[in-house]
Amino acid sequence: MPFGATLLDEGGVRFRLWAPGPSAVELVLEGDTGQAGSGQALPMQRLADGFFERVVPHARAGQRYRFRLEGGLAVPDPASRRNPQDVHAASEVVDPRAFNWPDDGWRGRPWEEAVVYELHVGTFTPQGTFAAVIDRLDELAALGVTVVQLMPVAEFGGARGWGYDGVLWYAPESAYGTPEDLKRLVAAAHARGLMLMLDVVYNHFGPDGNYLGAYAPPFFTDRYRTPWGAAINYDGADGTWARRFAIENALYWIEEFHVDGLRLDAVHAIRDASSKHLLEELAEAVAAGPGRTRHVHLVLENDDNGARFLTRADDGRPRHYTAQWNDDIHHAYHVVATGETDGYYLDYAADPVATLGRCLAEGFAYQDDPSPYRHGERRGEPSRHLPPGAFVAFAQNHDQVGNRAFGERLAALAPLPALQAVTAIHLLSPQPPLLFMGEEFAAATPFLYFCDFEGDLGRAVTQGRRGEFARFERFSDPALAATIPDPNAAATFEASRLDWASRSAPAHARMLALYRELLALRHAEIVPRLAGAPGGAARHRRMGARGLEVRWTLGDGSVLTLLANLGDAPLAGAGTPSGEGPSMRLLWRTAPVPNAPGDALGDALGDAPSDAGGEARHDLPPWTVSWWLEPGNVAC
Repeated sequence: MPFGATLLDEGGVRFRLWAPGPSAVELVLEGDTGQAGSGQALPMQRLADGFFERVVPHARAGQRYRFRLEGGLAVPDPASRRNPQDVHAASEVVDPRAFNWPDDGWRGRPWEEAVVYELHVGTFTPQGTFAAVIDRLDELAALGVTVVQLMPVAEFGGARGWGYDGVLWYAPESAYGTPEDLKRLVAAAHARGLMLMLDVVYNHFGPDGNYLGAYAPPFFTDRYRTPWGAAINYDGADGTWARRFAIENALYWIEEFHVDGLRLDAVHAIRDASSKHLLEELAEAVAAGPGRTRHVHLVLENDDNGARFLTRADDGRPRHYTAQWNDDIHHAYHVVATGETDGYYLDYAADPVATLGRCLAEGFAYQDDPSPYRHGERRGEPSRHLPPGAFVAFAQNHDQVGNRAFGERLAALAPLPALQAVTAIHLLSPQPPLLFMGEEFAAATPFLYFCDFEGDLGRAVTQGRRGEFARFERFSDPALAATIPDPNAAATFEASRLDWASRSAPAHARMLALYRELLALRHAEIVPRLAGAPGGAARHRRMGARGLEVRWTLGDGSVLTLLANLGDAPLAGAGTPSGEGPSMRLLWRTAPVPNAPGDALGDALGDAPSDAGGEARHDLPPWTVSWWLEPGNVAC
């Protein structure tokens, strides 16, 4: 890398810092490996373009160091590969070549095989470490997962956090383990045929431990603002090194840690008026580098519904980004299943079933359409021309669970028949499904917003969190607002840990069995037909008030049809697809499941999960889903 600490082939370490602000910088060697004095300060040479450099012949891996600015402020390396004592302490030199990778033959997996499992390292296991995640990989593979996606792991302030307030983009979070521990996790995933992707944040830095403004003011700009503070200067005349910092970071995780792709958080907050957007330049760098020899998947989160980044080349491959998280489909699922219409769910309240149909067939619900929630502002770009694989679908994720006041999961909010129906649609749709950790067994533990800030910052975050919900009628009572969990309390973090022992309870075990059944069916019948699935070929129609039919043409010419009754009343004459062909067969069908009073899961879950071998019915009972297939040319 052009910055940071680099071990030299001839021995020693080259230390480089981009610091266009100060006129002098010192390298402070704080820890030692038996050869360097503790606290030794060495002047650094000023180079062109605002860089300072010092080569230390006796330094080696394990050396602790900081940079001292004029006035005495000592800061960590912004490109630190490891900061073992958190964001304010010294960085540590790491040898990136020391790990012995056992996955030389690994080339990844094609995107059409993707079943994504999003997890937070700190709450996924009781230990909360990279190493502990390895112990659960066999279960994820058996479930039918093919992609493990970690919420951000870049070093953030404190020991607890979601990761979206990272400040040392190149250093794996020390509370989770060492860089070598993360590499072991990636290698262990590959050994089980699992891809591993990272969530990365290039739209802002966190509020605790970001020292860049002290020595590199051009890194930020006041031309734009983000919801989280100063915007990064990606398009100014002096924005070259901010762009390089982000692009090198993407390459770093993919090349140095062998990850199979990245999910780029909230790219709508990356403001860039350059002739070539940062997102395009980053994707081209990945394609020209590690993407030449293996599958590397880049996925966006983009509240603007910007379909332009998802375009395909003539051969069907992505020009820049493989897919985008589709919040629209989550919101449609949520309104269908729960009936909630507060906040941004207002945009999906008028006709949630038809909106869901559009998401399944066309990708975005909002494709340059006016948003009632945004006071008529138009949102989105046309997406119907894109293939199903361009849209990551989910009924739950960290945002949509954790940004609720009490972190409730869908199983705590939706009646059981609705939960089962949404699950059956979600897991068998041609769009790649994403599961949020614990979803597969209807975890009862919440996933709350938590952090570990101190002093005025900690108090401001706690008050701000409660203020976010003040506009909701139910929290207008200050006494009720005060019950919202304090994000800085250790108990809030602990309450969010998954309870793996609960899977043995009957209701949770039956939900887990349902997920395994549906994902096995997906891999056997649907995945082999997805390669080359065209965009613009799906159709959807609403049947009655709450019925839905969606038809997709898949890559081998097969026709996959969904019939769903997403309401409480039977749907007459809708038991078989319209235009049924002679070889169409029923793949899977749910049966209605009664709710146990007072329990969204109930004890009846899975009493009649499917009757795929039975005769098709003429009517669709309430909350019934059926899947049908007219085969093409692939033998399954």
